Amino acid sequence: MPIPRKALVSLDTTPSYHVVSRCVRRTFLFGVVDSKDFSHRRDAIVARLAKLTQLFCIDISAYAIMSNHYHLVVRIQKPRALKLSLSDVHDRWSALYSLPVLAKRYVDGEMLSDAESSEARRQIEERRARLYDLSWFMRCLNEPIARAANQEDGCTGRFWEGRFKSQALLDERAELQAMAYVDLNPIRAKSSKSLIDSDFTSIQTRLNQAESPMKTLLRPFATDPHQKQNPEYIPYNFVDYLQLVDWSSRHMKSVKAGFIAPKAPSVLMQLQIRADTWLLNCERLEHIYHRMIGSAAQMSKVCEKLKQRHIVGIAAARNAFG
Repeated sequence: MPIPRKALVSLDTTPSYHVVSRCVRRTFLFGVVDSKDFSHRRDAIVARLAKLTQLFCIDISAYAIMSNHYHLVVRIQKPRALKLSLSDVHDRWSALYSLPVLAKRYVDGEMLSDAESSEARRQIEERRARLYDLSWFMRCLNEPIARAANQEDGCTGRFWEGRFKSQALLDERAELQAMAYVDLNPIRAKSSKSLIDSDFTSIQTRLNQAESPMKTLLRPFATDPHQKQNPEYIPYNFVDYLQLVDWSSRHMKSVKAGFIAPKAPSVLMQLQIRADTWLLNCERLEHIYHRMIGSAAQMSKVCEKLKQRHIVGIAAARNAFG
């Protein structure tokens, strides 16, 4: 029986998710089709992401935009949204859609009756909730890209294969594993040979951050112990993460049963994940796991909450995350 989206994307479970959206029939609508180059659409997605992260209370930890799909690792920042004033909510939402007339009049300070004021506040609070809603974020990302592409191609109909797919990342280790999987996408697909050459990825953006106009797009890594406790930051050092992803890019094709990792990065020891398991996840994360990634104990709790008897990947989670 299908599980509703509100159960799969639930802040009671986790604020972090791995998200995938694919073009219809997995056609290369961001690459080359019939000698036509559509790679400029990837620029459009990055630009749209940069705008949406300034408006929504949803951070991008990692992204990779391929020729027929894209990946995101996101963290929903609900506490940040709850701190926004009504005026801030009005300004952010009106940058995307027009607000109801009553809500606009209320924010503009016009005299309203008690009933009108109550309804206006309700409308604004509804928009506040949308600012930390992953489905609304994806809708605001995918819909303009599809409309522009259809107009460019002179056609109508579906551009995306369907609604986005998501995997709940139940802890920090699962989040870091998903980030590495996303950043390694071009190398895994053999479309690039190194991290710096991996176009339209977060790892390339971070490496070029000094001169990149998209430096505010990404959720920052922690630079001191205090920031590691702050959900606004990724609780790891970027240099450690870079070493881990670079090492993974050179060894993930070598992983086999009994694989012995040569000089595995120290952060892998801190994560308490076996090197062969980490590398296998870097290559097959979407196939090994289904709706969620994390420890077996965490997955069991979510299964119980969803009233499921079994979840794909729980055996792998016992091996990977203890």
